[in-house]
Amino acid sequence: MKTKKQKKIRITGGIFKGRILHSINKTNIRPTRNCIKQVVFNWLQKYIKNSICLDCFSGSGSLSIESISRSAKSVTALEKNYILVKKIKETLKKFLINNISILHVKTQKWLKKKGHPFDIIYLDPPFNNKLLLNQSIKYLEKYNWTQKNSIIYIEHTDDNIYIPDNWKLMKKKKIGIVLLSLFYKNKNI
Repeated sequence: MKTKKQKKIRITGGIFKGRILHSINKTNIRPTRNCIKQVVFNWLQKYIKNSICLDCFSGSGSLSIESISRSAKSVTALEKNYILVKKIKETLKKFLINNISILHVKTQKWLKKKGHPFDIIYLDPPFNNKLLLNQSIKYLEKYNWTQKNSIIYIEHTDDNIYIPDNWKLMKKKKIGIVLLSLFYKNKNI
């Protein structure tokens, strides 16, 4: 009898390079593939050191841990699935990481309050959820989560998404059906 192969998530760079995160078999998530993470963190390499990051749909926690591995100062990670939050906390304990705050919360609810700006923001919502992505982008602007020169990474499948006028495209790439877009906030409007 064949057993289902476990999904293993590896850190692709930095001090935790090669380390394996928790198994995510019984969860309905699509972790960011290693080849995508390598592209994204190559784009971010000159910005990541000492940055304060927000991971809006943390899922496996891969982008959060990858950020810390590559010298980000801190990450606030938002995840609504309690099982995933628990697994991320176990991984943080195992890796001795204490500068990631993982919050068991719906991203939309958390973003709908006055915030403080982040240097780097990751937006990788559940696959093909354009409405959730567009709402998140609007809330990031409306509730002060971005500042001049904030960098926003978006992983999406539809090119027709809402982008504020003051967000300027830095990089874009397509890998399979996944679009990777990197923006910076040019100014406050």
